[in-house]
Amino acid sequence: MTNTGIARQLDKLGRITLPIELRKSLGFADRETLEIYTEDDRIILKKSSTPADIFTGSTEDLIEFEGKSVSRDSIQKLAKLAGLI
Repeated sequence: MTNTGIARQLDKLGRITLPIELRKSLGFADRETLEIYTEDDRIILKKSSTPADIFTGSTEDLIEFEGKSVSRDSIQKLAKLAGLI
């Protein structure tokens, strides 16, 4: 395990922000789904190996578009928002 020297405080909802430098060095994309594991007193974050909708996180009825997964439901909502349907 590598000590980054970075410490963050949880907010009232129990959230933390991962610094941009850390996200870039680990290759985490914006809004990427992370899997959360625990081991003894450690919390482990891992890139999700399960494809998920980039907007909602849904794992159902996905379509791959330019390297990203998008659900049919999100596509329909975007099309309505754009006035296409």
